[in-house]
Amino acid sequence: MSLKEKIFKQLEENEERMIEIRRHLHENPELSFEEEKTAQFIEEFYKDKDVTLTTNVGNGYGIIVEIEGGAGEGPTIGLRADFDALPIKEEADVEFKSKNEGVMHACGHDGHTAYMLILGEALIDLKDEWKGRIKLIHQHAEEIPPGGAKSIVESGILDDLDEVYGIHLFPTIDVGDITVCAEEAMTGRSNFDLKIQGSGGHGAMPHTTNDALVAGGYFVTSAQTIVSRRMDPNDSVVVSITAFDAPGGYNVIQDSVTLRGTVRYLSMDNMEPVYEEMKNLVEGLERSYGVDCTLDYVYDYPVLYNIPEIIDEIEATLEESAGTYFDKVYRAKPQAASEDFAYYLEKKPGAFIFVGAKPEGVENAYPNHHPKFEVNEKSLLISAKALADIVLNKIQ
Repeated sequence: MSLKEKIFKQLEENEERMIEIRRHLHENPELSFEEEKTAQFIEEFYKDKDVTLTTNVGNGYGIIVEIEGGAGEGPTIGLRADFDALPIKEEADVEFKSKNEGVMHACGHDGHTAYMLILGEALIDLKDEWKGRIKLIHQHAEEIPPGGAKSIVESGILDDLDEVYGIHLFPTIDVGDITVCAEEAMTGRSNFDLKIQGSGGHGAMPHTTNDALVAGGYFVTSAQTIVSRRMDPNDSVVVSITAFDAPGGYNVIQDSVTLRGTVRYLSMDNMEPVYEEMKNLVEGLERSYGVDCTLDYVYDYPVLYNIPEIIDEIEATLEESAGTYFDKVYRAKPQAASEDFAYYLEKKPGAFIFVGAKPEGVENAYPNHHPKFEVNEKSLLISAKALADIVLNKIQ
């Protein structure tokens, strides 16, 4: 029996454990930078295994599990899974619903962690049959900037990596499908908060006020011209206003309004120009409406770039297995979402790919970050095998 067959057999035999782990994590989600019990669960899993375990890596609860292969010298490969949840009240109709009110695994990180734990166990049990070294990166805080990946990279613990790989589950992709994207695969991201301070007053006497709500409404509309009139039409840029906070009564013009939003771009060349255009708009609001504006603009995750040659290699590797544990692998367009896995790929070659997790009998699945988000648990075994396929191509 080949090493691949042995690993796949062990993964198959432990699929139910994989699902049980995922459901346990789903029931007990923790927000970014607050994942203390999740980290303890992961640490406990590796407690009696022949690995080097480093905890509290980076700016939170990051965990690095180092496995030494026993078959000689070889590359050092990083495999990453994140484990934080989101501030979302779960509406999915599942038996293992979140027990933490207002917190939900709505992006599949519970599944990422579950398949990585069982894959890690298989690699540990069979480590005498492969060469080199594997570092499992159990990463905290992917969802909230500044994220966990950047700080893990800056810690230096991954400096010896030769390559790094990761997988993300997407319920909008059919289960059994694996998609890959060369070059720019996920957008870069910046987030902003804008406070507009005016002078309030009586709703019947607007002429005595400097109405922050009117200024805010104008900003919501005019911000869209950054994309339509300032960015190259050939570039992919998104500016979204995601919150507009101005509570009040019928006859009171509030004196301030707070807006929040996000910016996405597929080229890092557009990172700073969007900010400059937004700053100009804000300065215009101050002059036009007699308000004072405070713009807090944060450059966040970079564009996630997959090296084309590595994607070619992954695609060829997976195509050899197509029709066995999954149906097909194909090239897909870039994802508009952002990922701090991009920080690993800024420093080391590697790739980030997507595994379909569409629930059974569903045509239009709820996307990641939706309160009714669900994944098909068949995708866990597929993910574990796909990542094993990729790494075995390097360490045999």
